[in-house]
Amino acid sequence: ITFNFGFLSITIKTMLREQIKNQLKKAIKENIEIEVFVPQNDKFGHYSTNVALKLGKILKKNPMELANEIKSQLGKQTGFTGLIDKTSVESPGFINFWLSTETIQKEFVEIFKAKKNWGRPRKKLLIEVSRGKPFGSDQSKSSGKKKIIVIDYSHPNIAKPMSVAHLRSTIIGQALYNIFRFSGWKVVGDNHLGDWGKQFGILITAYKEKLTTNNQRPTTKKITIKDLMKLYVDYTSRMESDPKLEDAAREETKKLQEGNKENIKIWKEFYRISLEEFKKIYKILGVKFDYYLGESFYAPMLPEIIRDALKKGVAKKSQKAIVIFTDKDKPPFIIQKADEAYLYSTTDIAAIKYRVKKFKPDTILYVLDNGQSLHFEQLFKSVKMLSYDNNVNLIHVKFGLILSEDMKKLSTRAGRHISLEDLLNETIIRAKKIVNKKQPSLSEKEKNKIAEIVGIGALKYNDLSQNRQSDITFKWEKMLNFEGNSAPYLLYAYARLKSILRKARFKKYDSKFTKHLTQEIELKLIRDLDEFPDIIKRAVEIYYSHNIAEYLFSLAAVANSFYHELPVLKAKKGEREARLALIGAISQTLKTGLNLLGIEVLEKM
Repeated sequence: ITFNFGFLSITIKTMLREQIKNQLKKAIKENIEIEVFVPQNDKFGHYSTNVALKLGKILKKNPMELANEIKSQLGKQTGFTGLIDKTSVESPGFINFWLSTETIQKEFVEIFKAKKNWGRPRKKLLIEVSRGKPFGSDQSKSSGKKKIIVIDYSHPNIAKPMSVAHLRSTIIGQALYNIFRFSGWKVVGDNHLGDWGKQFGILITAYKEKLTTNNQRPTTKKITIKDLMKLYVDYTSRMESDPKLEDAAREETKKLQEGNKENIKIWKEFYRISLEEFKKIYKILGVKFDYYLGESFYAPMLPEIIRDALKKGVAKKSQKAIVIFTDKDKPPFIIQKADEAYLYSTTDIAAIKYRVKKFKPDTILYVLDNGQSLHFEQLFKSVKMLSYDNNVNLIHVKFGLILSEDMKKLSTRAGRHISLEDLLNETIIRAKKIVNKKQPSLSEKEKNKIAEIVGIGALKYNDLSQNRQSDITFKWEKMLNFEGNSAPYLLYAYARLKSILRKARFKKYDSKFTKHLTQEIELKLIRDLDEFPDIIKRAVEIYYSHNIAEYLFSLAAVANSFYHELPVLKAKKGEREARLALIGAISQTLKTGLNLLGIEVLEKM
C-alpha cells in the first residue's frame, strides 16, 4: 500500500493475506467484512474466501455467478496478476488463490529482515511533508497513543503456600502479558494478593496463642510460610467445636482493621515472609509483576464505596447487610456483611475504581477460573451501575481445572492439595532423569540448566497448548515427551535448527539468493511464517494462547520435514544460502513464539 505526500512516497508492507483482502475490497466495492483463510486442503489454493457467499445472501444473487464476476474483476486490477498466479471458483461460491512464486519470495525478504520483530503489528508511518514532523500533532497524540491493558493474575493468599490451584492463573496471565506487550500495548501486570480480612484475625490469634503457651517473645524471624499455614489450619479446625475461638479471632480482625500497632506489625511480617516465598516461585516460573496491590491496599477506600453505593441508590440494606441487586434472577451481590465487615467483592469494586483512575486502561483482564463467573458478572454490572467503569472493557478470562491422571480435581477440599513448589521441583527432577539418560556426558551444571528449562517449559506448554476454558489433565509422560505436541519437542526442534546454522557459520544473507527458494516445501514454510503476525493478532483479540502453540507445533513439524527432505549444508551455492536463511527465520519465529508463552529456549540441546 503506498501513501503519497507531495514529493514523498511511503510504502507500507502488508502480509500476503492482507494483500489479497485489499484486492478483493477494490473488486467488490461493497461495505462487507472480507474473510481470507488458509484452506485445510492444498488443492483449494494457498488462500480462499467465502465473500461471494456472503454477498449472495445480501444481494439475493447466485454465489457462483458473483464469485465468477469477482474473479473477472480481480483479473483487471493493477497488482493482482503479479500477486496471484492462479484463481479458481469452487461450488458453492468459494474463490481460491494460488500465490505466485515471486510474491512468496518477496515476502520472505520482509520476514527475514524483521528478525525478532517478525509478528509485531506493522505500523503505518504518516509524515507531514511541509514541516517534516509527525502528521497532525493533535491527531497523532490520540491515534498514535498506545492502548493500555491491566491484567490481574495469580493472586495467592498471604500466609498460605501457593498450590497447584494458582498455576493456571499465573502462567496464562503472564502469557497474555507477554503477547499484549509484544503487540504494542502498554501492559500493567497486577498481583491482587489476598492479604486482608478475617483469615488474618484467625492467624494473629493463633500466633499470639502459641506465644503465650510457650512463653515466647513476639518474633517472626524463624517462622516460615508453612508454619503459618499450620497455625491457620490447626486453629480453624478447633474453631468448629469452640465458638470462643471464633469470637477471639473476630476481635483480633477488628483490631487489625482499626490499625492496632501490634497487629499491624505482625501482619506486615506475615506479608513479608509470604511475598519472599511467592517471589521464589515466580522466579522459577519466569513470572514478573508491575504491582502487588493486595486487598489491604484498597481498605481505606471501602467505607466511601459503601456510602457512595447507598447514596446513588445502587445498594440497599437487606437483613442488616448492604447488597446490590444486579439481576432479579440471581442472588444479591453482598458488599458489606451484617457485622459491618467488608468482603472481597467490595475490594474488587475499589480496585476497578482505582485502576480506571490510575492507569486509564482500555481493557482490564481478570484471569480466574470458571467458578468465578457469577462473581465477575455481578462485579462488572455493579461498577457500571456505580459509574466507576468509564466504559473500560472488563473481561473475565476464564479457565478450567487441573485434573490429576485419574481425572479428579486437585484441590484442598478434596484432600488433594499439592504445593506448587513441590510440583515445580518434581517436574525438574523428572526432566533431569531424562537429561541424564540422553546426555550423560554433560556437566551437572549443564544438566541442571537444561532440566529446569525443559521441565518448566513442559509444565507451561501442557497448559497453554490447550483450550483454557477446558479442564486439563496432568500427565507427566505426555508433558515430558520429546515426540508429539510438547515443549521438549519444540525446544529440540529449535536447538536442531540453531545447530545447523552454527555448523554453517551462517551470519549474513544477501536477498538475491531468495530466487533459489522454489521447492514446494520451502514456499509452504514461507507462507506459514507469513501467518505468524495474524496468529498473534488473533490471540490478542480472543485472549487465548493455544492457537500460538498449535502454530509453533505445525511450523516445527514442517521444518523437520524440510531439512530431512532437502540438503542444506551440502546444497549448491545459492540454494545453500537461501535455505540457511529460511532456517534462520523459522528458528527466530519458534523462539519468539515460545518466549511469548513464557518458555525459555536452549541454543544447544
